[in-house]
Amino acid sequence: MAELILKPGKERSLLRRHPWIFAGAVARMNGRAKPGDTVDVVDAEGRTLARAAFSPQSQIRARAWSFDAQAIIDDAFFKRRIADAIARRAAMPQLAEQDGLRLIHGESDGLPGVIADRYGDTICLQLTTAGAEKWRKAIVGALIKATEAFGIARIYERSDADVRALEGLEPVTGWIYGEAPPECDPPLSIDEHGVRLGVDVVGGHKTGFYLDQRENRLLTRALANGKSVLNCFCYTGGFSLQALAGGASRVLSIDSSAPALDGARANLALNPQLDASRTEWREADVFEALRTFRKEERRFDLIVLDPPKFAPTAAHAERAARAYKDINLLGFRLLNPGGLLMTYSCSSGIGVELFQKIVAGAAVDAGREARILRRLAAGPDHPVALHFPEGEYLKGLLLQAD
Repeated sequence: MAELILKPGKERSLLRRHPWIFAGAVARMNGRAKPGDTVDVVDAEGRTLARAAFSPQSQIRARAWSFDAQAIIDDAFFKRRIADAIARRAAMPQLAEQDGLRLIHGESDGLPGVIADRYGDTICLQLTTAGAEKWRKAIVGALIKATEAFGIARIYERSDADVRALEGLEPVTGWIYGEAPPECDPPLSIDEHGVRLGVDVVGGHKTGFYLDQRENRLLTRALANGKSVLNCFCYTGGFSLQALAGGASRVLSIDSSAPALDGARANLALNPQLDASRTEWREADVFEALRTFRKEERRFDLIVLDPPKFAPTAAHAERAARAYKDINLLGFRLLNPGGLLMTYSCSSGIGVELFQKIVAGAAVDAGREARILRRLAAGPDHPVALHFPEGEYLKGLLLQAD
């Protein structure tokens, strides 16, 4: 097995069980390895610290599979890791009977580069690293075995995320187990707390849906009764429909994507119990729309700001901070006295403390006093490993403004 030799002092993060080994920490390699091969990670004194997947084209030169120097990385390893990840979720009462569920969450489940989401009887799998690609067959086989009891009928692969290019990998998509669902409209849907939502595993964002916001959508429902609601960057309307289900008096939803709004209207049609007359769908640039509302002196009782990823890495943080400040400034200015703002960042380059600082600055510039009622995050099927803070990509605040 090839050895990745670290520079002196660069072993500290590995000793803290952080799974990433950056190119700048590597002194040299002893032996040869192909992309995805397992290598020993060795400190400058010759101690083996981890067994990791080698990725020669990425700035993250290797990702640790195990910190056990004697671990055998084989099919049985992936069978155990995947079975354990799924068993942990099955043991959580709050996840029981959920149609939509993340089964594997990358590094936080000890499986860097592996994402698997369940939508009813369908799994959408995403492999984003050279190591995950190397063990594709073992991962798929272990996933099928571990989900037999759930009646999984098919698996669709959505390995088309931009990060694959950084690993030197081409996009891969298509059905890899079972057959495509019967032709219908929508071809796949889930029940989320009594609201039916369509899922497009083939062409939708991420693996077809934003499962990480499931619990926050439920909170929106609990807060919405009698309120006028503005949902920005609404995508296919998950927050909007839960607000309607919670008794919102009016829900205005904005997105710049016409197909996303078509999906939102289709989702509304799946829920005849909801009052469609209380909804408005608007195709527009959110920043421009909110400035127009400001000029029109429109106000709302509850505003949801769930923008796309402004900062994919820390290198983009400064530019992203300006965008987050602008959108939250506009949000504060449109809130009624006592109104609620649910604001989010899914940018891994923006940490929790920085995000709060940005939002606080927006409140000051808007001339509003506000308090944090709750910190918001992804649900328990999106765990964050204690030694891997980068896993906490989704962070949010529930705020009340005077």
